[in-house]
Amino acid sequence: MFRFEHITNLYFLLGLIPLSIILYLGWRWYSRQKRLIGDSTLIDQLTLHVSQKKRIWKQVLSILTFSLLVIAWANPQWGAKREKVKSRSTDIFIAFDISNSMYCADVAPNRLEQARKFALDLTQKLRGERIGLILFAGSAYLQMPLTTDYAAAQIFLRSAGPNLASTQGTSFSEVFETAREGFTQDRKYHRALIIISDGEDHDVEAIEAAKAANEEGMLVFTVGVGTAQGSFIPINNQGTNDWKRDQNGQPVRTQLNETLLMELAQSGGGDYFYLNGTTSILETLDQKISQLEKREFEERSFTAYESYFQPFLALSILCIVGHWMLENLFFRRKKLF
Repeated sequence: MFRFEHITNLYFLLGLIPLSIILYLGWRWYSRQKRLIGDSTLIDQLTLHVSQKKRIWKQVLSILTFSLLVIAWANPQWGAKREKVKSRSTDIFIAFDISNSMYCADVAPNRLEQARKFALDLTQKLRGERIGLILFAGSAYLQMPLTTDYAAAQIFLRSAGPNLASTQGTSFSEVFETAREGFTQDRKYHRALIIISDGEDHDVEAIEAAKAANEEGMLVFTVGVGTAQGSFIPINNQGTNDWKRDQNGQPVRTQLNETLLMELAQSGGGDYFYLNGTTSILETLDQKISQLEKREFEERSFTAYESYFQPFLALSILCIVGHWMLENLFFRRKKLF
């Protein structure tokens, strides 16, 4: 099994974008200055000692050096030893709301980012348990089945947003149905569902769905994000910032529906928490989940990994050496004078 030990370091590869832009703008500036000096044929004759091929290769090597160093920093690894491992855990699904109302900025910076930070912290807190991820808006779908791959869960959460939802709105009943299908049927009383949402539901069957899920052994926790006062939902309308509006053209106000979230948690045998940016919710959730009966299961997993950052580091050093050789040895041309 291949993996990156520090996979979040790969985000630094986004630095290739400004680096490429800088190199391109530098090339455009150089070409423009040549044209401004005078006749292009004469300029070419006067700059015979300047190698265009060397300039191109230096830019390519700069990009390669940066890329290889970032990959080496992320430390690519390959599984070296795989064994059967017995574990005891609770199966937990995290249901993450990606409806448009999560863009509301009644909490800083907005509901979506505050909920995302909490969910990322939660996956770290639940290490040792099997977790899965459900994304929902007007419908719900299984983004990640139950697993102990916490790095994958964090990647999915970082990219979660309303753009992934095919239909808008909020449907809790579909969340419960998706979770019930995601849990294996022979695992009663080892399961929990944590819903992170602003509670703007348009589904009248949500409470009954929560009761039915609890009767099948699912414990339901809800985490509310937003404020009771609420605010408007920002949208981008043909390149300009605007608010989401109703049929009468009035801005739509979205509010945290704590009452519904409390009822869902109560019907599901769990508790409701208001997301206020503190770590107390994580501690309380962890304590309640740790009290659930854990199931023992056996799985084959890698217990040792070998690092392969050395080849990438060596190649980056070769690129740096090549850059120096281009500057000092290769592509030299005779000067006119």
